[in-house]
Amino acid sequence: MLKQHAKLVRRLVYLSDVTLTAGAFFLAFWVRDWLLPLVWPAMFPTGLHSIQEYVKLLPVVLIVWSLLFFSHHSYHSHRTVPIVRELRDVLHIVLLGTALVATVAYLVPLSLLSRSWFALFAFFAAGLLMLNRIAIRVLARYVRSRGMNYRTILVVGTGRRAREIVSLIERHPYWGYKVLGFITDGHRLPNGWNGKYRIHGGFEDLRRLIETGIPGQSVGIDEVVFAVTRRKLDALRSVFLLCEEVGIKTRVAMNFLGNRVARVELEDLEGIPFMTFTTTPSNETQLAMKRFLDISIATTVLILSLPVLVVAALAIRMGSPGSVLFRQERLGLNGRIFTLYKFRTMIADAHRMRGEIEHLNEMNGPVFKSSNDPRVTRVGRILRKFSLDEIPQLWNVLRGDMSLVGPRPPLPEEVWAYERWQRRRLSMKPGLTCLWQVSGRNQVDFDRWMEMDLQYIDSWSPSLDLKILLRTIPAVLSGRGAS
Repeated sequence: MLKQHAKLVRRLVYLSDVTLTAGAFFLAFWVRDWLLPLVWPAMFPTGLHSIQEYVKLLPVVLIVWSLLFFSHHSYHSHRTVPIVRELRDVLHIVLLGTALVATVAYLVPLSLLSRSWFALFAFFAAGLLMLNRIAIRVLARYVRSRGMNYRTILVVGTGRRAREIVSLIERHPYWGYKVLGFITDGHRLPNGWNGKYRIHGGFEDLRRLIETGIPGQSVGIDEVVFAVTRRKLDALRSVFLLCEEVGIKTRVAMNFLGNRVARVELEDLEGIPFMTFTTTPSNETQLAMKRFLDISIATTVLILSLPVLVVAALAIRMGSPGSVLFRQERLGLNGRIFTLYKFRTMIADAHRMRGEIEHLNEMNGPVFKSSNDPRVTRVGRILRKFSLDEIPQLWNVLRGDMSLVGPRPPLPEEVWAYERWQRRRLSMKPGLTCLWQVSGRNQVDFDRWMEMDLQYIDSWSPSLDLKILLRTIPAVLSGRGAS
């Protein structure tokens, strides 16, 4: 019954999300087409083109929004998810969805669509969806405060971790959990706990309680939480199978390995369950969207920058002897070697002079960066100042060696000198720009650079990529921190 109820709630929430998204679509059209020209004619002197032109985009919007909702697990149980995080996810969905839909619109092309309409649509969609989430939370808390829509939990274990879990549930009554009591694992409950929660026996009593229910309780057991040591957990294997057989959800407090950064994920390999610890993004839908943005933006920028590429190539050829392009082996995802392409900004055979100018290095750590590198040509300084020398790396992006956003690809000899914690920056595909690139570049010391790369990996999201891309534009135009 509970599962059927949860499915119904998820469907209703999804239906409300789709309805509000469609409502925001038409509301944005009405405001931009009729209201803004009426109240602000100086800024918006005319209305929009026919609504039929916009309606062509509505199926794309609903499909993209639906994919984003499900990829963000928007319809899983949110009892224990903070409302701020849920609202942040909604904002991520709206920003990424609007960017994807706008990209599709201009590639198709639907050139008659207004940019101000896209901005209004994003604003109204975010506002309506956030209000919807808040309303659902308020309604759920009200229902739970009336003694409805709660789940009962039996905690297996009486040690410190078990008591921490119960204390956490106590501090969040709006989660809608009711603790039925404990099954002891040999630990004694501290003073004050015995009066609040009852111990319903030991491991030998657990099977009977699951099969027949807890004496004196008018409710059944919805979930069993195991908070015991790994050795004791092995002895409860038959209880796991019993919970599976009778349909009771089980949870295990996984504190055996003491991982500090890696997230725990459960996977299935042809029926064999795996517990996966990963420090890198693993949402396939979001990663596919990242790749889609890489290809679409890289293709667009390469086409638009063709005149710049021609001028730069001619300037390099006329400025100094040597090849127009500079090719160099770099390390990519998990140490894969690939050939990186750049416009040549140094004299030919510049690498042979490295030892002679080592004293000019302005960076600590195993990298060489110098604002007064004598090997750089006059044309090269201009290209470097505005990062024009890196445009050919868009070809690396299209090939899949790199992404638009990610840690900068290092040289093999630099990685050999890394400290162990710094090697984790190779766990994500390298990028054309990154947090370091938009935070001063050579003005940031090496250790801080590495920390920023790890910060990016640990907090990655599609919206973070968009923020970095937007911050890259003024950083490039200003030439801040470039050498």
